[in-house]
Amino acid sequence: MFRLKIGYVLTGIATGLVLLFSYFTSLPDEKLRIVFCDVGQGDGAYIRFPDGRDMVVDGGPNDKILGCLGRYMPFWDRHIDIVVMTHPQKDHMQGLISVFERYDVDYFVRSNVENTTEGYKELQNVVQSKNIPQKFVTTGELIDIDQTKLSVAWPSPDVLGATTDINDASVVFFLRYGSFDALFTGDATLRQGFEWQAGDAIEVLKVPHHGSKTGMNEAFVDSVRPSLAVISVGKNNTYGHPTQEILEMLEARAIRVMRTDQEGDIEVVSDGKNFEVN
Repeated sequence: MFRLKIGYVLTGIATGLVLLFSYFTSLPDEKLRIVFCDVGQGDGAYIRFPDGRDMVVDGGPNDKILGCLGRYMPFWDRHIDIVVMTHPQKDHMQGLISVFERYDVDYFVRSNVENTTEGYKELQNVVQSKNIPQKFVTTGELIDIDQTKLSVAWPSPDVLGATTDINDASVVFFLRYGSFDALFTGDATLRQGFEWQAGDAIEVLKVPHHGSKTGMNEAFVDSVRPSLAVISVGKNNTYGHPTQEILEMLEARAIRVMRTDQEGDIEVVSDGKNFEVN
C-alpha cells in the first residue's frame, strides 16, 4: 500500500512537471512560427505570432488539421484569433468546419466568393451559429497583429466580379515580421490577366496550387526569389502534383524545396531577421 501511494505521488509530480514545462515553452518568445500542416492533398497552416496570438490558414480536405493544431498549440488553448480561408473548395475548406466547432474564433477572413457544395453550406452554418464576424478582403488591405503584418495582395475587386474560377479568387497575402516575409498563395493561378507584384526577395513561398503548372511561371519565381519553397501536397495524389515542370523551375534557381508528402509538418521559425526550419 505504501509503495502504491508513492507511485501515485511520483506520477502526480511527473505530470505536474510536464504541464509546467508545457506552459513555459508555450509563452510568447518574440518569434513567428509557421507550421505547414500535413493535411494530405490540400492546404492547412498554423501560425503563432510573436505576441502569442495565432491564426489558421485553410483546413485541408478532412480533420487532419486538428491533429496538427494539437501538436503545436498548447493543449489547454481552445481559442484562435484569426481563421483565413483562401477559397471555398474542399481541399482548403473542409477541415475548417471542425476548427470552428472545436475552437473559439474571433475573426473569419476570406474573399467574397462562394460555392454551392454541401460542405460550404455546413461551414457557413457553423460560422453563423457561433456569431463569428466575417471579414472579406481584397488587394491592398492590411491586418496588423502586433509587430506582424498581413498584407493582402489578391484578389482585386475587379476579378471577384468577373472570374468564374474559384481558384482565381484565392486570398493571397504576405506575412511580414521584421525583414522576414512569407507569401501564402492558396490555389491562385496566372490565368485571366492575374498579375503578381512583389518587392524584395522573400524568405518563404507557399507554392500555389500544390505545385500545379498553372500556379506560377518563371517570371513570378524570379520576382519573389524565395529562399524556401513549401509545397503542400498529398502522397501519391491523382493530380500529378507537384509537376516536374515546377520542381525543375525551382531546382534551376537553387531554391530549397520542402514537401508535406515527404516531410510531414514543416515548421518555420523566425526572429524577424533570420529563420530556421524544424
